[in-house]
Amino acid sequence: MSSQILLATHINAPVEKVFDIARNIDIHIESTKHTGERAIAGRTSGLIELGETVTWRAKHFGVWQNLTSKITEMEYPYHFTDIMVEGAFKNFTHEHYFYPVLNQTMMRDIFTFESPGGILGDVVNKLFLSEYMTRLLLTRNEVIKQYAEAAPRPER
Repeated sequence: MSSQILLATHINAPVEKVFDIARNIDIHIESTKHTGERAIAGRTSGLIELGETVTWRAKHFGVWQNLTSKITEMEYPYHFTDIMVEGAFKNFTHEHYFYPVLNQTMMRDIFTFESPGGILGDVVNKLFLSEYMTRLLLTRNEVIKQYAEAAPRPER
């Protein structure tokens, strides 16, 4: 059985800026530094594009894990989707939506995932994995918001 996490984050920045920050590998690494996450294959820095993959290595629940995701849909600057092509989940799809509202952005996440293990995986989702993934995404969204709302550095 799939689980789904729905989040909405209001960001005081233009949609194009938020879109680019949300697909920036370096900022993703910053947002998950508490897991030791790093990009080890595919696109490992900068802006990920349609059709590209990235392999992440991170420690979750005390275990080092690799996960490869691929950008399967992109409509600049309103939407992109990444799916897991290899990793610990049975599957996952992360849809990212960006809605411009008066030079600000409403960012929406739809994260749908399924753990392996059948009924045991469903129990794991309900007991703690859904909450863990929600906290991970909220932390990531807060970092995106901070970067997007930061004042630009003056030119030299």
